[in-house]
Amino acid sequence: MQLILASSSPRRKELLQMLRIPFDIKTLETDETILPGMSGKEAVEDLAYRKAKAVADSNQECCVIGADTVVVLDGQILGKPLDREDAARTLSMLSGKKHSVYTGVAIIEGQSSLVFSEKTDVVFWELSKEEIETYLDSGEPFDKAGSYGIQGYGSLLVKEISGDYYTVVGLPVSRLARELQAFCSDMD
Repeated sequence: MQLILASSSPRRKELLQMLRIPFDIKTLETDETILPGMSGKEAVEDLAYRKAKAVADSNQECCVIGADTVVVLDGQILGKPLDREDAARTLSMLSGKKHSVYTGVAIIEGQSSLVFSEKTDVVFWELSKEEIETYLDSGEPFDKAGSYGIQGYGSLLVKEISGDYYTVVGLPVSRLARELQAFCSDMD
């Protein structure tokens, strides 16, 4: 069974490589609009499914994985920042607070699909304006949900986490390994 990752994220590629299963990467442009009123869990599961489905439709004989990650603070979904000002605003909002990171995963093989998500709670240190500016200068926050990457320089912003670290990075690999083994044929 051929495995396809429907994501161009270098972080997801690295994480999936941890499973030591050969895979290809294929992506298609997908509408990533989050419908009003969706929870973080609903949003990531819906987006992950849309990404996987777009690729699976033309790769019926394959097992396709789609994923998406969002940050949720006080019920508000925080996606990737629009620009530096938006990233600074987001980081200021997260400063000294607990937020939740949701990563949704969809696995599609033929006409069958499995969708799940994981949630990890993250607490930031109180951040000074200088710390935020220094982090923005690193260039790291601009392509990441919530304007930070826990696996890089952004780790210095994090006081504690409760849950799966890799969920915050963008792919809950431990759960994914188990779900793939149970779901996809010939995935031993």
